[in-house]
Amino acid sequence: MSSAEFHLVTTWTIDASVEEVWRVLNTPETWPDWWPSVKQVTIVREGDEFGIGTVRRMKWSTALPYDLAFEMETIRIEPLSIIEGRAYGELEGVGRRTLQPKGLKCNVRYDWIVKVTKPWMIRLSFILKPVFSWNHAVVMERGRRGLVHRLAGDT
Repeated sequence: MSSAEFHLVTTWTIDASVEEVWRVLNTPETWPDWWPSVKQVTIVREGDEFGIGTVRRMKWSTALPYDLAFEMETIRIEPLSIIEGRAYGELEGVGRRTLQPKGLKCNVRYDWIVKVTKPWMIRLSFILKPVFSWNHAVVMERGRRGLVHRLAGDT
């Protein structure tokens, strides 16, 4: 793996059923309502009746002083279990959410296997890789907290 490539893994245990978590995570257009780092999600192309092939333009703010925008194409859906997409634009690669029941709770694992494409990020990635990883963790923690509040009806 080059210094511009990342395999970041995030795990959440959410105090809600898989069905409840799936319903929220499977509607990215609503993410800006509860995930502070997601600034905008726009459908660029509709997919099939299951959502496969849907392309969304996503704009994210980060904990660092930069924003990211990229397209995310849904390439795999296994209801109540897996949502997988291919990113292209300022990030390129694959993102996969895996949901598993744990009693009355839901375990969520997010694998983000991407490379940066902005020239300054590529040039500095060998030095900034730990900072980029930290930044990702902050963005994901914001998402976890937002999801918990959303499921509790607080947002």
